[in-house]
Amino acid sequence: MLHACDWFGVSERRACRVLGQSRTSQRYGPKVAGDEDAFTARVIDLASQYGRYGYRRITALLKAEGWRIIHKRVERIWRQEWLARLGTETLFIEPGSPWENGYIESFNGKLRDELLNGEIFYTLKEAKVLIEMWRKHYNQVRPHSSLGYRPPAPEAAPGPSISVAS
Repeated sequence: MLHACDWFGVSERRACRVLGQSRTSQRYGPKVAGDEDAFTARVIDLASQYGRYGYRRITALLKAEGWRIIHKRVERIWRQEWLARLGTETLFIEPGSPWENGYIESFNGKLRDELLNGEIFYTLKEAKVLIEMWRKHYNQVRPHSSLGYRPPAPEAAPGPSISVAS
């Protein structure tokens, strides 16, 4: 808008009328939430802990923790505090490869990115323990996009015990 005013040498009022914008939109200042610093720190903490999760999965984890948010807020922070700084790019599965089944390749990529690339196994026992921990996390905690960002088999909270009289 200001560029149009400078370029054509017209007033803000005239530029807004030509562009079909409200003049008040030119003076709008963003409103920062009171918990912005704590929220941003938590987003960064989760993104560091789960490096390959996208902003949607991080949003699901935050909602599970009790944050009352919408995904756009997480996405904004993601673009500012994380992606721009890292200079990340999108990776694609090679098209037309018959051995690249989308489902198993997706799982293999998650296993590789979220566990195998970050660990060095010194014994078979250590590998079994860490892989089992990751498997439980994958099935009980990790948000899955195909399930509306819910885990496939969340841990059930223990209910009240029922005693049967004999």
